[in-house]
Amino acid sequence: MILEVAILPIKPNLNNEFESAFKDASKIIKRMKGYISHELQKCMEEDNKYILLVKWEKLEDHTIGFRESAEYQDWKSKLHHFYNPFPVVEHYTNIELV
Repeated sequence: MILEVAILPIKPNLNNEFESAFKDASKIIKRMKGYISHELQKCMEEDNKYILLVKWEKLEDHTIGFRESAEYQDWKSKLHHFYNPFPVVEHYTNIELV
């Protein structure tokens, strides 16, 4: 399993519209191959900042399966216009600590 982490800086005064659009866009990602779960959290210190955490079975499920899909174009049209600047997306893997 990998964890996709994206810090989402939202343009001022668009929080409500973004949250509504994200709820709608969530239906898209939930249908993707390799998708496990996701959550969106709002920053307490900065009103226009969110973090998106998505669990995928493997890296390629996100980087190829989702990002190269027709569904991603729909996701993009619903959400990308809210970001300024565009988010950095990183992927993490769990380290087993004994």
